[in-house]
Amino acid sequence: MGSGLKWATCNLGATAPEEFGDYFAWGETEPKDDGYSWSTYQFGTSQDGPFSKYVINPSEGTVDYKDILDPEEDAACVNLGGSWRIPTADEWNELIGSCSWTWTTENGVAGMLVIGPNENSIFLPAAGYMFTTVSSAGTRGYYWSSTLTNISSSAWNVNFGNSSSNVHTTSSSRYRGFSIRPVTE
Repeated sequence: MGSGLKWATCNLGATAPEEFGDYFAWGETEPKDDGYSWSTYQFGTSQDGPFSKYVINPSEGTVDYKDILDPEEDAACVNLGGSWRIPTADEWNELIGSCSWTWTTENGVAGMLVIGPNENSIFLPAAGYMFTTVSSAGTRGYYWSSTLTNISSSAWNVNFGNSSSNVHTTSSSRYRGFSIRPVTE
C-alpha cells in the first residue's frame, strides 16, 4: 500500500486482525494499568506543559525540535523490534488518500476494511480509545501516528467512524490511550 511500506495485519498487542490489541499513550512503549491522563503521562503533566521531550515551542518546555518519535519511544519498534515502527502522519494520509475504506465487520467486530490499489488489504478494528475504561469500541477507531503536531501537547492520529467519509487525521492530546498499527519497510 504505497512505496514499499508494509502494514501489520494486527494492532500492536493483538494476535488476530479483529482483536483490539493494547492501548498506548503517544511516545510510551507499554500499556497502562492506572489509566490514561496527564497525571500518568511520562513526558508532561498538563496540556500546557512543561514537556520533557518532543518540545517545539519555548513556552512548553526545553525545545528539542523533535516532531517524530525516537525509536526508544516508538512502541512498535520497542515491542516488535527489527524495522517495525509507528506510521507517520504522512503515511496515514497516503493510506487514506490512495485506498478504499469500507465499514464492515470481521468475525463479529466492526471496523474498516482498507483495500489498496494493489488489492492488498488490512482490517482496522474500531477499538475506541482508553482513559480508565475503553470508550467508543465498536463505533470508532483511533490510531496513533509517530508525528507531533505544531503544539507540543498533541500528536496526529487517524480516526474513523462507521462511514468511509468519516476517516481523517486529527490531533489529540499525547496522554490518550489509542491503538497502534505498526508498519515496516
